Amino acid sequence: MNLLTAQCTPQREPLPSLDDWLPQVPGWLADADGKVIGRRFGFDNFYQVMAFVDAVAEIAHAQDHHPEMLVGYDACTVSYTTHSAGGLTANDFICAAQVSALPEATGE
Repeated sequence: MNLLTAQCTPQREPLPSLDDWLPQVPGWLADADGKVIGRRFGFDNFYQVMAFVDAVAEIAHAQDHHPEMLVGYDACTVSYTTHSAGGLTANDFICAAQVSALPEATGE
C-alpha cells in the first residue's frame, strides 16, 4: 500500500502488529500500549506552526480521519489513533505519512 496516495476507509479492528507499519513513517513513535502514534514537528515561529496546522486540517478533512494536535509557539505534536477500533489502524499510518510529506513539515 502506498500510504501517500491511499484513502482512509472505515476500520473497526486495530492492527495486530505495528512492525510493518512504523518503519513506513520515520520519526513517528508509538506509545507504550501501541494504541497511539505521534510526532513532534518544530518550527521557527508561530506563523509556520499555524500554516502546518492548517495543512494537517486539510488532510484530516480529505481523509475524514482527525488527529489530536498540541499546538505551541514553535512546535506542533500530532497524534493519531482510531477510536472506533480502540487502537491503531492503517488509517493512522496513511495520515501520518501524508502529514510527514507536507512541505510545511520540513521543520523538525
